[in-house]
Amino acid sequence: KGKKKATGTRGGDSLRTARPPLPHPNLSAGDRRGARPPPPGGLPLLLAMALQGKKLINNPDDVVTEFIEGLVETYPGLQYLDGFPEIKVVLRADAVGGAYDKVAVISGGGSGHEPAHAGFVGPGMLTAAVSGDVFASPPVDSILAAIRAVTGTMGCLLIIKNYTGDRLNFGLAAEQAKSEGYKIEMVIVGDDCALPPPRGIAGRRGLAGTILVHKVAGAAADAGLSLADVAAEAKHASEAVGTMGVALSVCTLPGQVTSDRLGPEQIELGLGIHGEPGAAVVELQTVDVVVEHVLKQILSQETQYLPITRGSNAVLLINGLGATPVMELMIAARKAVPELQLEYGIAVDRVYTGTFMTSLDMAGLSITIMRSDENILQRLDAPTKAPAWPVGSEGNRPPAKFPVAVPPSPSMKDDEILSERQELSKQGCMLEAAIEAAAKELIDLKDNLNDWDSKVGDGDCGTTMYRGATAILEDMKTRYHLNDAAGTVNEIGSTIRKVMGGTSGILCMTYSARLHMQA
Repeated sequence: KGKKKATGTRGGDSLRTARPPLPHPNLSAGDRRGARPPPPGGLPLLLAMALQGKKLINNPDDVVTEFIEGLVETYPGLQYLDGFPEIKVVLRADAVGGAYDKVAVISGGGSGHEPAHAGFVGPGMLTAAVSGDVFASPPVDSILAAIRAVTGTMGCLLIIKNYTGDRLNFGLAAEQAKSEGYKIEMVIVGDDCALPPPRGIAGRRGLAGTILVHKVAGAAADAGLSLADVAAEAKHASEAVGTMGVALSVCTLPGQVTSDRLGPEQIELGLGIHGEPGAAVVELQTVDVVVEHVLKQILSQETQYLPITRGSNAVLLINGLGATPVMELMIAARKAVPELQLEYGIAVDRVYTGTFMTSLDMAGLSITIMRSDENILQRLDAPTKAPAWPVGSEGNRPPAKFPVAVPPSPSMKDDEILSERQELSKQGCMLEAAIEAAAKELIDLKDNLNDWDSKVGDGDCGTTMYRGATAILEDMKTRYHLNDAAGTVNEIGSTIRKVMGGTSGILCMTYSARLHMQA
């Protein structure tokens, strides 16, 4: 069965280690960062392995360039440099030719994290994004090409994640660009909160918090600020953000076999976005327990990863790692907001929930917290046409949200509750027994009905029937006038109408209504 963060309770309210914590190696060493080379055997074997991973691709070597081609076909405001396959740069179509009159903001890194970084190119965010091969830093010449293509007299800010390959390649490109007369500043983002201090040779990894730094810097540049001021705002944002991820599965590289490193009942805390080992492998827990643990780690006063205390304001970002349904991300958001407000005394100013920085097809999520102030909120709310930035998330949140009342039913009888236990006639007792027997039979058949339905449909018939049967048993105690058979049939229809959806629900309700009409 697929692992779902919101199903089942295992082991109470604390995370239990399934095996001893993994060692904390230098997670940033090496340019490929965990990516294995293509296997010997040529294209037939590569395609066979791609089929094992079930990816909708052509040649695994072409996934990045073909992704870029599809991206610019989709969004008219994006363009790419004509340098495939060595140079893979996405840029704003209106910023080409060296005539750009604002600070250029460039980011990038290895591919496989889509929509990052190319999906955040657009007015109000990045001016260009440089892509390497999957999980491999882009080479120096690609970064230089991006700088030369979009940098004008105002200069260029490079925003990079804290990985060895990225720092070396972007750093060398920055020095070369400076020698050519370009004004260059660089901000490094290391927002990972998973590993305890000491944080390895290279320090904390750059994760999804980088996207918020992109937004702050891009908005500042779009407002016409100088290079020094844009860099200062980006650096301030990078120092106020913390992230931790939880993986339900490891990712599958194009053309390679899916790893079985995580068992069906295991999750990994702090797994890196390139598949690097995290802090620990633990037993699968409910999403509420996972969110509590992640927030506790990010906000730990012992490690002091994030300079935020009770009474502060913050921005929350819930990020899917590639194969996590939006439903599960929203369930995590629903827990994280009140947890921050009630348990930690932190006011949540903005919530961004979606897929921002992935690890190919990894199942899981990361949670990012950024300490907010009026300037950061202004930058986050500033308009942008970057295609991957969430729409409708700007603006002040109310301190609490209360559901809107359901409009009253025109027929009050549907909601009538019996004031006292009714004396049943012989026919009433027989009707009660019949309803109870039928409902219990449906409850017992839940799994069988789901199994049969899955062979021809969506596999939820048993669950729908179970929901209706349990509601009927509950309403029978307080709502059904069992001495009135026709009225009881009508009331059963009302129960079904409230709790049963799908085809089976409407058919059962229609059947009850027809019986009542004929009675």
